Amino acid sequence: MSDIRTFTVAPDDDGIRLDRWFKRHLPDTSFTLVAKWARTGQLRVDGARATPGDRIAAGQTLRVPPPEPVQVAGKPKRERPPLSDEEVEFARDMVIHQDAQAFVLNKPPGLATQGGTKTTAHVDGLLDALQYDNEGRPKLVHRLDKDTSGALLVARTARAAAFFAKSFSGRSAKKVYWALIVGVPSIEDGVIDLPLAKQPGTGGEKMHVDEENGQASRSRYRVIERAGNSTAWVELTPYTGRTHQLRVHMAAIGHPIVGDGKYGGPAAFLTGGISRKMHLHSRRIAVDHPDGGKIDVEAELPAHFAESLAQLGFDQMLGNMMPLDEAPAPTKAEQKTRAKQHAKTVRKERKGERRNRGAADAPRRGAAKGRKPGTKKPSPKKR
Repeated sequence: MSDIRTFTVAPDDDGIRLDRWFKRHLPDTSFTLVAKWARTGQLRVDGARATPGDRIAAGQTLRVPPPEPVQVAGKPKRERPPLSDEEVEFARDMVIHQDAQAFVLNKPPGLATQGGTKTTAHVDGLLDALQYDNEGRPKLVHRLDKDTSGALLVARTARAAAFFAKSFSGRSAKKVYWALIVGVPSIEDGVIDLPLAKQPGTGGEKMHVDEENGQASRSRYRVIERAGNSTAWVELTPYTGRTHQLRVHMAAIGHPIVGDGKYGGPAAFLTGGISRKMHLHSRRIAVDHPDGGKIDVEAELPAHFAESLAQLGFDQMLGNMMPLDEAPAPTKAEQKTRAKQHAKTVRKERKGERRNRGAADAPRRGAAKGRKPGTKKPSPKKR
């Protein structure tokens, strides 16, 4: 089939189920159709047959059949419900940067980036409000956890989406977070280098440190201010893009993010009237622009975070004075991971070349052993 589609799994989709990938990226494709493709062997991951429940990894290639006609009598085409005036206003109020190729939103805490089971309110569902006169619908290029607030980049064109996706996968995009953490690290400027993996038995909803099978993960933290020995305000920079990376790393060194009960347990909540909401905020995003130059945008803190800083006596100006962190060279583990992904891609391409070459070189049926095409094999002579 000439209309076969291929997709590369992005880092933000690492570890999710294949059916969830379809919900995110091809929402008009029904689960019934995905199951049919899997049953008939048309759905492939890195060339192997796949099922909707399989988990996929960053860098893998998905082979997806062309969409099937859905014009069934009595069944109208599934469409997104129209947005209310309040939803349109809410979506447009989130915009803190806008140009011909991109938006940057300041996502509030408590709003999911994408939909899922029992999640009907999310950023992706509001993007129709930002389409304006463009032909294509805006597209998310990375995600923030539901309870994490702050800068979220959205592409306005397909070209911009591909450009930004490459920036995020190549780690040239820089993201800076602010967080309140429990306690004060003994080292005020440090790098956490701990491999992370999906925690078994959680359905991929929780991560943990896994020295043997985890993926290379690095984060930097810098203490901006401290309130005695009980709390610190830190700047966090992820050098890799694992799920819940900053939250797991800070909890792993004994300083969970304030309000993060998932990884910090009861110890993650402070007394004295400090909000129980998550205190993790995507403060700044800096990324090359598809048309040249840079997008470099800061997102204001949500009310609960700003109030906590004020209550603890922290001065926001100190956070603004921190220089933009420069990512160090990749570690040997990261280089090894990238080399494996590259080698896998090369092997797959060569396999495809051998398959195509073999098909081209194979003699046509009936042309073997010097016979002319279309002639019959001579009958054996009777003795």
